[in-house]
Amino acid sequence: MTAMLAFIVTPALWMFLAFVAVTLVITYFSARKATGSAAYFAAGRSITGWQNGLAVAGDYMSAASFLGISGAICLKGYDGFMYSVGFLVAYLTVLLIVAEPLRNAGKYTMADLLAYRLSPRPVRAMASLSTLTVSTFYMIAQMVGAGGIIKVLIGIDFVPAVIGVGVLMLVYVVFGGMLATTWVQIIKAGLLMAGAFVLSFMVLGRHDFSVSNFFDSVAAATYGGTEAPVNLLNPGLQYGATTLSKIDFISLALGLVLGTAGLPHILVRFYTVPDAKTARISVVWATAIIGVFYILTTFFGFGAATILKLSDLPLDAAGKPDGNMVAPVLAHLLGGEWFFAFISAVAFATILAVVAGLTMSASTSFAHDFYSNVIHHGKERTQGEEVRVARITAFVVGAVSIFLAIKLRSLNVAFLVGLAFAVAASANLPAIVFSVFWKRFNTTGAVAGLAVGLFSSIALILVSPSVMDPNGKALITADPLFPLKNPGIVSIPLGFLAAWLGTLLSPRDKSAEAKFAELSVRSQTGLGAEKATAH
Repeated sequence: MTAMLAFIVTPALWMFLAFVAVTLVITYFSARKATGSAAYFAAGRSITGWQNGLAVAGDYMSAASFLGISGAICLKGYDGFMYSVGFLVAYLTVLLIVAEPLRNAGKYTMADLLAYRLSPRPVRAMASLSTLTVSTFYMIAQMVGAGGIIKVLIGIDFVPAVIGVGVLMLVYVVFGGMLATTWVQIIKAGLLMAGAFVLSFMVLGRHDFSVSNFFDSVAAATYGGTEAPVNLLNPGLQYGATTLSKIDFISLALGLVLGTAGLPHILVRFYTVPDAKTARISVVWATAIIGVFYILTTFFGFGAATILKLSDLPLDAAGKPDGNMVAPVLAHLLGGEWFFAFISAVAFATILAVVAGLTMSASTSFAHDFYSNVIHHGKERTQGEEVRVARITAFVVGAVSIFLAIKLRSLNVAFLVGLAFAVAASANLPAIVFSVFWKRFNTTGAVAGLAVGLFSSIALILVSPSVMDPNGKALITADPLFPLKNPGIVSIPLGFLAAWLGTLLSPRDKSAEAKFAELSVRSQTGLGAEKATAH
């Protein structure tokens, strides 16, 4: 395996450099247009429905989706495929609840929707804290994954790989703003879909292009990562062996399905389109693209189990076969060194696009919500100040993420992705849903829901098996106080309950209730919503 990687480092590196060159050219032209807040934060609201659909898909299909899920399906069969189902179903929540009201009622961030009829300073402060928390956790996990994957794929050491990804991410965000970030995500989505189609086609070719033959081979495979032969089409390899594991799976599913509708880097995408109708169209495009992609993961995930051997995979830090390398190793076996190089470049583009989107959402929230509206009461003291603060914030967030990723390189930080989804579902979603659909909802309820959802998710993760392990395999050597790896089944109800109780136990806010009808009309019709900037 090592010899194979050394042999193909040149093609892979050329593919990487070609992608970087194209995206830097896009950033150069985008930087010339990124003048003014609407242009920098929302790409001038000029992105079309299909473009935003591709960008949303590109933002959403992270390295965990492409590399992680294909490995999970290969090693855990049916249970691994449940990740694909959860990620896809999540967009129904986005389509039916979030996209249209968010685009019509907001300007640049999720907090704009909350501040429409609630007291702006407290809800913006809490929403900004939640956004920064979700973005940072998610980004650290992506950066650690990026360093490890790039080291295996093209031989660049972990630290320079992480720094390189961080620097490129900052170039896109700081100079090109949302327009450059959007086009990086569009290109990445196109490359990812092309790679997935070709890889699936090659896998089916090994089974005479017969779907029935393919699934017969999967049922006969004894891959699964276990000593005893298993049928990968049967559930239970990862979840279902015990009652606790079944509850953990339900908790994970709740986090995936509900958390997507509260992920800040997904929500800000709906401000880049001209109107709510286009936002809705973009969700339909995104759902179709993501749906096709996750269907394809079935073929190259299960297909890898029928073609590869465990010995073909490099070992991870724990000395086990690295599931993240299933797709690249399969690509090399079926398509040779240049196709391996292409899939490697796709993996690199995947990580780069996601961290750029996360940095963009974090810097936008801090500059627009906290700096402009909390500290300066919504008044921009000098022209372009908000954009300058966002660029400075991007540098800070990027530097912190690079530093933490390097410090945490030896640890398994995959749980941070689940934590990001759990915080989004437990804190952000209750505030959004109640703000749009409950007239009685007030500022106290919003702050309570955001705070309890945020801190309960973090607290439960800190005392879970992801962080505490009696055998020393986690951050803390001790028995976990909370038995589940995924906190959503507890933290999500706590977030909704806190928002509900906070509202009922506090005085009625006549001003917030008076604006409810106005918000309802605007969220449904778009009357008075921010429109596209003329070019």
